Amino acid sequence: FGHGLEGQRKADLGNGTYLNPIVAGDHADPTVLKDGADYYMTFSSFQSYPGAVIWHSQDLVNWTPITAALTRPIGTVWAMDLVKHQGRFFIYIPVLQDAGTGIYVIHADDIRGPWSAPIDLKIPGCIDPGHVVGEDGRRYLFVNGGRRVRLKDDGLATDGPLEANAWKPWQYPKDWVVEMYAPEGPKLLRRGEWFYLISAVGGTAGPPTSHMVTVARSRSVHGPWEDCPHNPIVRTTSIDEPWWSRGHATVVEGPSGDPGDWWMVYHGYENGFRTLGRQALLEPVEWTKDGWLRAKGGTLSKPLPKPRGGKPSQAGFALSDDFSSGKLGLQWAFHAPGPDESKRLRFEDKALVIRGKGKSLPDSSPLTCQAGDRSYEITVDLEISGEGHGGLALFYEERGHVGIGFSTTQMLTYGYGQEHAWMRQDMATRRVHIRLTNRENVVTWRYSHDGGKTWQQHSWQMEVSGLHHNVFGGFVSLRPALFSAGAGEVRARNFVYQGLTT
Repeated sequence: FGHGLEGQRKADLGNGTYLNPIVAGDHADPTVLKDGADYYMTFSSFQSYPGAVIWHSQDLVNWTPITAALTRPIGTVWAMDLVKHQGRFFIYIPVLQDAGTGIYVIHADDIRGPWSAPIDLKIPGCIDPGHVVGEDGRRYLFVNGGRRVRLKDDGLATDGPLEANAWKPWQYPKDWVVEMYAPEGPKLLRRGEWFYLISAVGGTAGPPTSHMVTVARSRSVHGPWEDCPHNPIVRTTSIDEPWWSRGHATVVEGPSGDPGDWWMVYHGYENGFRTLGRQALLEPVEWTKDGWLRAKGGTLSKPLPKPRGGKPSQAGFALSDDFSSGKLGLQWAFHAPGPDESKRLRFEDKALVIRGKGKSLPDSSPLTCQAGDRSYEITVDLEISGEGHGGLALFYEERGHVGIGFSTTQMLTYGYGQEHAWMRQDMATRRVHIRLTNRENVVTWRYSHDGGKTWQQHSWQMEVSGLHHNVFGGFVSLRPALFSAGAGEVRARNFVYQGLTT
């Protein structure tokens, strides 16, 4: 891999080729918009807020985030669709709430915002919206399970009932080893006289050979839809491949302007590193003489030529934070926040002060960031006050996490998704430096009480390769996290991230 900011891996190898992933770490369900020479992409943000972070590129390989479009918690955000229509940007957002699933929309006149408040389209029981303008000039959302609903011209409300059987998802052979049928992720484009519907079947996790990319086409948005004879055009066929469960694709024109320059962006799990979540992958595609798509990247095990004509830009962004900006950086997001979660934070003297919440790490709505490296190291300087405790963790969800925390009198240890009272150690603490080293899912903790001059290794080294979706569900990743629990505050300074070579 190439190495960029903070030693983080990057796709661009600097010699005209790239090696996947294009955006490392938990960046599932990519939706890509080409707007002139610019590309914009966003991903499922699940229970993390601010969410719907929008990334920008001009070459499809080097991406950097520019804004978070969704700041108000509305539920668990799944696979969105980012589109532009008549000069306005829209994001159609499927959300899981206590009452079930539904679809919202937000809009903006500038991609960088401000974005509108979420509007409930009142489409219950649906996920994975895919927007298209038909040959009739009307706007439609195709959703999972072969369904569709028409939108009003402004795209902010439905204009008719949810229609069943608007498209028939492709059926794979019954003896294939997949998670489940799960037809989902429809993304639509128009090329010449044809509409193309790119979708996924097979389930996004489970066996490594589950997810896949399928294609159908029609001369009308109303069908009938014809399945590609080469389906699936992408699928992991062996556990030995570097990327598992490849699927959920968006197809987009390349930057060269050549009519044969087309690309596909989708997600996959990295072999041996499900803890990193589903990562964003880029593959070249070609149009066959009979008008079908064919993937050209193989298993993505080797470097591929970069798209032609694109303008390279910065790849990724720094995860480190000295908290001197006075605002929360794009790398940070609360897990499962309440409506006023941001009020727990304040910035003082190059420090982030986090007011305690809940009783322990699982219910504290920790402040998380996304790591995309197989190995990395994090250090942070924490000051503890009051009757609570706080620390540094790797957090998947409430039942799956590891970490160490400090109160003013004790060190606490979290492993196997719980705090282990038998490991509590009396320790007068006001200020402590913590260092987390994750080497290919083996985690070592160290702490220092003299400003980082000398370090004490924690007695428990943890193996965390099982903290992922196939164990806990939730579709997310194992994220570095700062937490503050109980009746007190944690003052964080100098959060430093460094990718490590493996």
